Amino acid sequence: MIFDTFKPQVIFLDAVGTLFGVRDSVGAVYAKLANQFGVIAEPNSLNQAFFQKFATSPIMAFPEKSLEEIPQLEFEWWELIAINTFKQVGLFKEFEDFSEFFKVLYAYFETDEPWFVYPDVQPMLKQWQNQGIELGVLSNFDSRLYPVLEALNLAEYFNSVTISTHVGAAKPDPKIFTIALQKHQCSPEKVVHIGDSFKADYQGAKAAGIRGILIDRNEQEKSDLIKCTSLKELQF
Repeated sequence: MIFDTFKPQVIFLDAVGTLFGVRDSVGAVYAKLANQFGVIAEPNSLNQAFFQKFATSPIMAFPEKSLEEIPQLEFEWWELIAINTFKQVGLFKEFEDFSEFFKVLYAYFETDEPWFVYPDVQPMLKQWQNQGIELGVLSNFDSRLYPVLEALNLAEYFNSVTISTHVGAAKPDPKIFTIALQKHQCSPEKVVHIGDSFKADYQGAKAAGIRGILIDRNEQEKSDLIKCTSLKELQF
């Protein structure tokens, strides 16, 4: 996908599903760590339960909360999803100390261990950086994104990181896009946002006046959207 007449001043990218993904599956990670606490779980069942609970959870944003309060709120947000996930598969009561298990689980996702970087990511980030394009991460993630980007050797490419928990609004809310734009002192028409969610990334960007590109790594979206299956398809 070549944009002959358009070179963005800024490219925003989503995090999970765009820059990096989970090795194997979330359910596999949950099952592996649960096993260390003496609880035997089936990864696929956990994975299905997790995504059901994740999809029905409130947005991960905490308006009118101070930065000091946010880490604990993030922790509690994810803990409730984990509790409900294990309850759904009937294993919650199998834990002697679920709180201790969850502390280990939560810390694990702050490392590089559960993640992998998509192979097209670093070459394209380097190329865009060499073209003088500013890069930013724009994600409905929590504070752990900062150490994860460092651990995955991605932090050096980005001029800004904007996350929903810190700005009190989550994609597709235009507010999070507006705050990200302010960091670059840039108008929406000079920006591209790339992400893997049709609603949060593609529609959210368009609502904020930004050119949205859907990255469909699994080629599941059958439509005429402006989309790609790899960042290498995007040449500005």
